[in-house]
Amino acid sequence: MTLVGVQLQPQHCALPDLRAAWKAADDAGLDSIWTWDHFFPLFGDPEGDHFEGWSLLAAMAADTTKAKLGLLVSCNSYRNPEMATDMMRTIDHISNGRAYFGIGAGWFERDYDEYGWDFGTVGSRLTDLREALPRITSRLAALKPGPIGDLPLMIGGAGEKRTLKYTAQYADAHNTFGPPDVYAHKMKVLDKWCEKLDRNPTEIERTVAIDTSPTQLAWADDLVAAGATHIIVMTPAPFDLAPALELQARLG
Repeated sequence: MTLVGVQLQPQHCALPDLRAAWKAADDAGLDSIWTWDHFFPLFGDPEGDHFEGWSLLAAMAADTTKAKLGLLVSCNSYRNPEMATDMMRTIDHISNGRAYFGIGAGWFERDYDEYGWDFGTVGSRLTDLREALPRITSRLAALKPGPIGDLPLMIGGAGEKRTLKYTAQYADAHNTFGPPDVYAHKMKVLDKWCEKLDRNPTEIERTVAIDTSPTQLAWADDLVAAGATHIIVMTPAPFDLAPALELQARLG
């Protein structure tokens, strides 16, 4: 069975609408609910309304009871990795063990510029991520109490030389995007990294994010054939859950 989730994009919306959407997604039986880790809209009016992701995730954890949940994905640059690990462990407890710890190297320059972080380069941000990952696993092992659930570590990104290697080294799940031929290639690269690093590739959950367009929804079967085990439908306000629910009914 292929899992189906929804990412609720926290831009151009009111907070009550977000809360109603994640409660509806949980009540409807979607497998996972996500938001993102940014500070400004990614598309549409750049000065439009926007809410911060980690705070939303904690509220989502308290408001829901069944679906797994997480950030797709958090940005390593924005927080000390030990603090982020403690925050996510706490959210895992609020959710009674349903949290993912999604993380990536970061890419949205406006967040960095307006909040005072050094944007650096793709290479420097990936180096920072590589240095953070063992710190995350070490801190997670030291926290008391530990997480209630398995708190899988998910890495987001598509880089073949570094990001996919880090997934094979450290992660329990990986998220990237289509189209299906590109996704299939990335999963083969991940498998090769697993082989080189003596990692069982079946230990890594394969998630893929698609939007609500008919074109991308039609990719679903080919994405599953390419190795996807969990499809996440990126859903903007006003948060129409029908595409994700229809996909779940078809793939379940």
